[in-house]
Amino acid sequence: MTINQTTQENGQLVITREIQAPRELVFKVWTEAEHLKHWWGPRGFELTVAHLEVKPGGHFHYKMSSAEGQVMWGRFEYREVKAPERIVFINAFSNEAGDVVRSPFSEIYPLEILNTLTLTEMEGRTLLTLRGGPLQATEEERAFYEGMFESMKMGFGGTFDQLERYLKEALV
Repeated sequence: MTINQTTQENGQLVITREIQAPRELVFKVWTEAEHLKHWWGPRGFELTVAHLEVKPGGHFHYKMSSAEGQVMWGRFEYREVKAPERIVFINAFSNEAGDVVRSPFSEIYPLEILNTLTLTEMEGRTLLTLRGGPLQATEEERAFYEGMFESMKMGFGGTFDQLERYLKEALV
């Protein structure tokens, strides 16, 4: 049975998914621009990588564009990178210059989300666990984040479906 679950634990979103690809490859597609552009972001959006420097203190700055013309910018700030098993990063919405800004859908969505990605080797497969929660957020922001659990579950589910499809293509 393949593992694919999303839970809410102590105000954090926790996604666990078994990926049918070796850990080194999964790590590579999380850390290289030519791969990220094929799967990161909401379904139906095209990703453009503006900047990528995967190291502590480095940034991933990107633009997501829909066919209808909707544009959103985002960024990661890497805190820890331990190949091929762990990446700790702060994710936020941004403007075109890379400055952190409020989300386009709510003034009370937390400005920054601290995420820990763990990749565990499983005999040629990878157990991916992404744990994320608000960083330095108000109680109102935390409550809003927790209230978005079902929406985030669907959004990340679509993103990780894209990751799995891309990895299948990459392995061919």
